[in-house]
Amino acid sequence: MPSANHFDAIVIGSGISGGWAAKELCEKGLKTLVLERGRNVEHIKDYQGTEKEPWELEHRNSITQEDKKNSPIQSKCYAYDEVSKKFFVNDLENPYVATKPFDWIRGNHVGGRSLMWGRQSYRLSDLDFEANAKDGYGTDWPIRYNDLAPWYSYVEKFAGISGNRDGVFNLPDGEFQPPMEMNVVEKMVALNLKTKMGRPMIIGRSANHTAKIGTRGPCQFRNKCHQGCPFGGYFSSNAATLPAAAATGNLTLRPDAITTEILYDKETGRAKGVRILDANTNLTEEYFAKIVFLNASTLGTAHILLSSVSEVFPNGFGNSSLQVGHNLMDHHYGVGAYGDYDGFQDVYTYGRRPNGIYIPRFRNLDGGSSAGYLRGFGYQGGASRNRGEGNGIGVELKESVTEPGKWSIGWGSWGEHLPYYENKVTLDKNKKDKWGLAALNIDCEFKENEMKMRIDMRNSGAEMLEAAGIKNVGSYDNMPAPGFCIHEMGTARMGKDPKTSVLNKWNQMHEAKNVFITDGSAMASSACQNPSLTYMALTARAADFAVSELKKGNL
Repeated sequence: MPSANHFDAIVIGSGISGGWAAKELCEKGLKTLVLERGRNVEHIKDYQGTEKEPWELEHRNSITQEDKKNSPIQSKCYAYDEVSKKFFVNDLENPYVATKPFDWIRGNHVGGRSLMWGRQSYRLSDLDFEANAKDGYGTDWPIRYNDLAPWYSYVEKFAGISGNRDGVFNLPDGEFQPPMEMNVVEKMVALNLKTKMGRPMIIGRSANHTAKIGTRGPCQFRNKCHQGCPFGGYFSSNAATLPAAAATGNLTLRPDAITTEILYDKETGRAKGVRILDANTNLTEEYFAKIVFLNASTLGTAHILLSSVSEVFPNGFGNSSLQVGHNLMDHHYGVGAYGDYDGFQDVYTYGRRPNGIYIPRFRNLDGGSSAGYLRGFGYQGGASRNRGEGNGIGVELKESVTEPGKWSIGWGSWGEHLPYYENKVTLDKNKKDKWGLAALNIDCEFKENEMKMRIDMRNSGAEMLEAAGIKNVGSYDNMPAPGFCIHEMGTARMGKDPKTSVLNKWNQMHEAKNVFITDGSAMASSACQNPSLTYMALTARAADFAVSELKKGNL
């Protein structure tokens, strides 16, 4: 019997994948409830501070000792500043246990990390979808590039991805808005890398809009994206998918709703709904629906599944395979190279381009291990001019710092992390959060393959700069812990065999056909590209399938 607690669909999470699930399900006519564990954030209205320059802010856009005390993990993130810190969790109120070092960067609010993400948007290729099958790490993806290609195109057109059609076989082209432009040093380096080493260097493919999409954009080249964009100059749930969902009249958004359990109906073999805890009142409520999309982020989704224990699922919802929480991956980065260039002193840059260059993967392109390790890596970075050197005193000093200094260039590398079963998350009954819920215990590390790759990442970064004519080349390896790249994935992976995976080729749970998981949890391997575009495509594809199956009476 219909009631205020009954819907056609429930979506758990409002980040990049949850926003897409909401849009697609609402536009297909389903009355959809979106549950978000954090507070509401309204587009434009709740971006206070982004209109100010650093000198107009109390702490000049720096973070305080109190910030570091309350959020020792979050405050390490490059995007955490005086304005954006409101989009990051308080670490003291949201504890977790790290058996091995792990930095869990997150934001609990409507829009999730779609407000703070890096916006780099790349397709995976069959080099990535076939990797597990070829080298035996992880289980074979149940899909290939051709299965996802039309959905990549579909989401790119709505999301608004700027870039070039570069013709790189292992980095498929997409549906792009006009590209941003490389500066003069980047163009020189790109030409030298192409002619001397045969390696492409391209402008980054970014979800910053270079053309208007409806009421969104274009990008104003402020480079304050992580603070929220009042111009809608980049893709976020708040600016794009949630407004589209709301426009249908089918969306109900419920912030401050912590999903504690997926409710299972033993008679039907389906999920019947969810139980939530009100983050403000600590009261519980139940909501019911025909289908459930779980998009709470890789670690959040694992937490919900593992917490949903029943007679049928004593190890967690849909976890007869014992794969839930396992195969956790992140990209490893914090390694790269840098240098100076003396020329082009009469050329400068325009604006603050919120994008950089990208060097696609060039190792093991045959799928083998000729480099001495499996898989590969890419680079992101760029060239810029610093201020003048600040010589002299008084007027002389002031004038010298108003002049541009030398050109410099640097790039860092993002490497693939293999899916290891022993990299996992579990519930820690001895550690509770402020609501009395069990914290996650995260046990994850980079292993020998990643360490061998990092040597090559560092050396190759320096080698390419030297070949491109850059001087004073140096390199580094800061070795941040897993999690710090904020690309965690893999805890409820797709696969062909229910014994070794959690989801089928439609992102549908093997053991509960009306539950779909399309966030990073679903990834069977990590590739080395930024993954968010793949989450979008998987979500749109799964939503289309789910509604079709619902109409056929199969769900």
